[in-house]
Amino acid sequence: MTHAFYVIGSYVLTAAICLSLGVWIYLDGRARRAELKALEGQGIRRRSAPAGQDTSA
Repeated sequence: MTHAFYVIGSYVLTAAICLSLGVWIYLDGRARRAELKALEGQGIRRRSAPAGQDTSA
């Protein structure tokens, strides 16, 4: 085996980790948006939104 095996393996592992993190962030963002939508549907508003302002974006 040459050192190329380790170099290529490192790049593949790094790419897999980066892709996994990207997918995780995307899915977590979707979950948080769904939670916010459910809370706003119950009448609970964000503290950062001024009174009377529609927060549906």
